Amino acid sequence: MFKSINPFDGKIIEEYAPFSDREISQIIAEQHIAFNKWKQLPVEDRANAIARLATKLKEKEAELARLISLEMGKPITESLAEIRKCAWLCEHYALEGAKQLQDEVIQTEAQVSYVSFEPKGIIFGIMPWNFPFWQVLRFAIPTLLAGNVVLLKHAPNVNGCALAIEKLMLEAGFNESVFRIVIMEAERSETIISHPLVQGVSITGSAKAGASVASLAGKYLKKSVMELGGSDPLIAFADTDLSACSEAATSSRMMNAGQVCIAAKRFIVERPIFDSFVAQQKTALEALKLGNPLSESTQIGPMARPDLVKEIDEQVKKSLKMGAKLITGGEVWKENPGFYLPTLLTKITPDMPVYQEETFGPVAVVIPFDKVDEAIKIANDTAFGLGASIWSKDIEKAKKVASQLEAGAVFINSITKSDPRLPFGGTKKSGYGRELANFGMHEFMNIKTNWIQ
Repeated sequence: MFKSINPFDGKIIEEYAPFSDREISQIIAEQHIAFNKWKQLPVEDRANAIARLATKLKEKEAELARLISLEMGKPITESLAEIRKCAWLCEHYALEGAKQLQDEVIQTEAQVSYVSFEPKGIIFGIMPWNFPFWQVLRFAIPTLLAGNVVLLKHAPNVNGCALAIEKLMLEAGFNESVFRIVIMEAERSETIISHPLVQGVSITGSAKAGASVASLAGKYLKKSVMELGGSDPLIAFADTDLSACSEAATSSRMMNAGQVCIAAKRFIVERPIFDSFVAQQKTALEALKLGNPLSESTQIGPMARPDLVKEIDEQVKKSLKMGAKLITGGEVWKENPGFYLPTLLTKITPDMPVYQEETFGPVAVVIPFDKVDEAIKIANDTAFGLGASIWSKDIEKAKKVASQLEAGAVFINSITKSDPRLPFGGTKKSGYGRELANFGMHEFMNIKTNWIQ
C-alpha cells in the first residue's frame, strides 16, 4: 500500500493500493481507443476542453491548494500560486496553442512542400511531488492539445493530487480515458514503457531516476524527455542593485523549503559586495517564519519526507567537517523534525557535497569571485545545466556572460522560472528535450515532411 502522509504532523491522510498489471493493461487498451477519437477532434475542441479546465482550477483553487499543502508540506500561499499558474498555463494553450500546430510551408522545387505535426499516441508521464499540479500539467496540457493522450504515474506521496487531476479532467469535459493515472511502484515502469501502444515517456525527477528511465526508453526505442535536477548559479556583480538581488536570491532558494530544481542554489558574488550580500542573506533567512503550511503566515513548511531532511542534513554536516563556514541554520528544527532550518554556508571548496551535489532543501552557499572569467568557470563547474541568473546593471556584460553559461535558461536581473510562453529544459545531467512553448508541443509529435509534385 502507498501512504499519503502529512509531513507536518506525520498523520496518514489516505492509503492507496497499487494497480495490478492486468489493470494497467486494461487502461492502456482503453487509452488507445480514446486516442483514436481524441486525435480526430478539431484542435479547437481540444482547446475548449483545456479552457474549461482552467475554469475548474480557478473554481476549486482553495480546495486543491489545501490538498497540495497537506500531502507534501508546501506553504498554502505557494500552493495557491501553483494552482493559479496552472490555470494560466491552460488559458495560454487554449488561446495560443492551435497556432503551434499549423502546417509549416517550406519553399522547394516541389509544387507544395510543408511540414505537418501529428500526434503519436499514449505518452507516459512520470512526475514528482514538489509541484504536484504544475509539473503534471506543464507536461500534459501541450501533449493533450497536440492530440496525444496521457498516462500518469505520480510520486507515491501525492497520489491524492494525481486523482484530483484525473477527476478535474473529466469534469472539464475531456473524453474518457484521454487522461488516466496509474498507482504503481517506480520499479514497474518498464511494464508501461515497453508496451507497444505507448509511444513516449517524459520524466521530471532526479538525475538517477532520469538515467534509469532514459535507459528503458532507449532499450525500447521510445521518444523521451528528461527534466532532471539542477544546481543553478546566481551570479551577482558588484554593480547590481544589491537589495533587489539579495531579496530575489532568498525567494528563489527558499521557495518550497528549497525543494525546487530550478532554484538558485549557488550564489556566486563579486568580492566587493560579498560581505554585504552574506549579511543580508543571514538577516533574511533568520526572519523567515517556519510553521504549519496551512497558515497563511508560514513562509517555510516541512520538507516532504523524513529521508529528505536526513539527506540535506548529511550534506551540510559533511561540508562543515571539510571546512565550510556556517553563517546560519545548519540543523533540524528542534520544534518539528520535519523541518530543516534555512541554512547559509560560505568558505566552500569544490570537493564538498554542497558544491558537487544538488542540494534539495533550504540550503544556500555563497562563493566569492574577482574576475568575470572566474565567475563563469565556477558557474559551469557542475554536472548540471538547468538554469542560471545574472545580476548586473551592465546588460551587455550580462548578455556576454549568459552566452557562456551551460544552462537551458538564463535570466538577467530576475529569478529563473518556467513560463508557458518559453521553452523549459536543461543540458548536461539536467536532462534533454523541452517542455512548454511550441518546442514542448512538438516533442511528442511526428514531424512529417509532405512533398507534392
